[in-house]
Amino acid sequence: MSRVQLALRVADLEGSIAFYSELFGTGPAKRRPGYANFAVTEPPLKLVLIEGQAGEDTRLDHLGVEVASTEQVTAAADRLKDAGLATSEENDTSCCYALQDKVWVHGPGREPWEVYVVKADGDRLGKNAAAGDACCASGEQTSEPATAAAGCVCG
Repeated sequence: MSRVQLALRVADLEGSIAFYSELFGTGPAKRRPGYANFAVTEPPLKLVLIEGQAGEDTRLDHLGVEVASTEQVTAAADRLKDAGLATSEENDTSCCYALQDKVWVHGPGREPWEVYVVKADGDRLGKNAAAGDACCASGEQTSEPATAAAGCVCG
């Protein structure tokens, strides 16, 4: 099964969880400090909420496509490279409380897209939260394909 992912940075995580629980008729599939995700069946959607700064408007953090296997991530990476798009691949990366394989690409407006598989549950928000480079922490995007993951990179 694959589904589209929408990751939002929200100022009021608890209020957003309550709102999206009502909107989609289901509660979060995963909740951790500063983070929640919903696995919505209809429409097929992975909604990720990332706690932002107080008083900020909700904004798009990144987009994605969740797939069922590493082979599907690899196939997507090959297809994107064959199309001439700059990609950045991450394997066995710990991000958003999950172990993932993924490939990143930017759309024409510099919007970051990931194709990813969740391989296992994890215990950390980002790659190196202690060093301040946690995924989903900065929202800052880079123009370098090899560092596409410098902004939010979680699924």
